[in-house]
Order: sequence, then C-alpha cells, then structure tokens
Amino acid sequence: GSEAAGEQGQEEEEAEDRLKEHVDSLLDKSAKTRQAALQSLRLAFSSKTLSEFLLERRLTLADSLEKCLKKGKGEEQALAGTVLTLLCLQMGSGPEGEEVFRSLKPLLVSVLTDSTASPSARQSCATALGMCCYIAAADLE
Repeated sequence: GSEAAGEQGQEEEEAEDRLKEHVDSLLDKSAKTRQAALQSLRLAFSSKTLSEFLLERRLTLADSLEKCLKKGKGEEQALAGTVLTLLCLQMGSGPEGEEVFRSLKPLLVSVLTDSTASPSARQSCATALGMCCYIAAADLE
C-alpha cells in the first residue's frame, strides 16, 4: 500500500516538474521551443485536473501566454489561445479565472480583429474569448 502511494507521489512530483519546465519554456527565444511547450501544456491541461498547480502559477502563465500572443505568429498564437481556454476551464468561474480572463481579454480581441493575423490564430482567440467569457466573466456585458 505505502509503496504504491510513494510511487504515485513521486510520479505526480515528476509531472509537476515537467509542467514547470514547460511554463518556463514559454519564455524561450526559440519559437519552436515555445510551440513545443504550448503543445505539451495543451495536452496536460486537457487530460488532467491541475487547478492546485495552476492556482499558484496562473499569473506567471497568463503573462507568458500574453507574450506568446503578442510576439508569436500563426501557430504559436493559435496554441496560446487554446492553452488560455484550457487555463480558464481549469481555473473555473471563481475570482482567479476572472482575473486571468480580464488580463488577457484586450489582447484576445486585438488578435481576433487583426486582419494580418493567421486565420487559425484568429479562430483560436475567438474560441478563447467566447469560452473564457462564458466561464469566467463576472461582468455580464
């Protein structure tokens, strides 16, 4: 019994360490590295509830996603929008989710209305805007 619990705890710790590395990689200079990190985060956020892990890191993650949306192009922006949607889903309708959404809403609108942004980036930002608004917006308008 206790050996299995110890192994599970170690696996969770290793998974958390990998997630921390992916979050750190979002600030890498290489677009490929950032995209790989976004894909890994997308997979992690869509396969497991990580609200405790994310609660402590939501502002860092929101800041990193903001940079990916601002400086990235096409695929990177599209992935960042998807990860933001999943982050909002993980955070839920509480004040934390609202805070993340409120901080990134203007940027989502900006990418969405930018006619030079790729269609996939605009679509991803539109989805993020709609989902996050539905989940986390306190202001009904």
